[in-house]
Amino acid sequence: MHNFRLTFLAPLFFLGTCVSAQQATPNLAERLGYPADTKLLIVHADDLGVTHATNTASLAALEKGSVSSASVMANCPWLPEVAEWARANPEHDLGMHLVLTSEWRLLRWGSVAPADQVASLLDSSGYLKPLCDLMAENADPEEVEREIRAQIERARSLGLEPTHLDSHMGCLVYYPQFFARYLKVAREYGVPAMVSRHEILEIGPEWAQMMTPEDLVIDHIYTAGTPDYALGLDNYYRGVLAKLDPGVSVLLIHTALDGAESAGMAGGVEGWGNRWRQQDFNFFTSEDFLNILRDEKISLITWRELAQRWAARK
Repeated sequence: MHNFRLTFLAPLFFLGTCVSAQQATPNLAERLGYPADTKLLIVHADDLGVTHATNTASLAALEKGSVSSASVMANCPWLPEVAEWARANPEHDLGMHLVLTSEWRLLRWGSVAPADQVASLLDSSGYLKPLCDLMAENADPEEVEREIRAQIERARSLGLEPTHLDSHMGCLVYYPQFFARYLKVAREYGVPAMVSRHEILEIGPEWAQMMTPEDLVIDHIYTAGTPDYALGLDNYYRGVLAKLDPGVSVLLIHTALDGAESAGMAGGVEGWGNRWRQQDFNFFTSEDFLNILRDEKISLITWRELAQRWAARK
């Protein structure tokens, strides 16, 4: 389950002092040395570690090559399975899905950091709170930073070296006091934080002012919301791919195999639930998807490749 803000605020962008200035800014692909009309896409599977069914589907899609990146929730019970796979498959692209919420009614998790060190993030039962706004009401930014560092270090202790950072439900992005910590930690670990820059100004200048010219910032983030699910996820994804702009884009998806485990996690909720995740898996591992990429001249790329080219651009 995801905060509805992600649907309406994604893509999240920066450097927006005026629309004309944005339009004049070269896209990231150009800045990395590609032709101006190049379309690069990260197909990014969220939530690895949350269930075995999620891992099974997402790792299969990574091995097939139709999903180019994924990110891992260090708070969740199936992290060791992902880490074992990562150690055996170091060429694949895995980042950290930094978690400040526990949104499912029947599957809950707490912090990675000791509870007494991040008490402002936890509810009365010791779980992370279910929504970003509830978390943000009392969260201490110092404790937010402590928790996301603990999540990264737990994954690293199991042999998983993240290629990037991103934010579960967008909680690290919506609030400037947390966004600053998100950027700070990414810079210190030397990996990109998922941030995009075009076509939205309402996030506010305060966020743009936190960015530096050294930060790798993608052009667009796309993700389906509940209205798209109601109209058919295949239709949404086909529409995104048909209209994809040149530059570097991320398409956020959620892949898992439907069955008792996924249905138990969803607890009867349709939004980002078991049927949704099976549909994502079906579409993004289909030959039809690969044909669309070919027909639309879209190339898949990973966070690792982007970071390497960004570091070498000078």
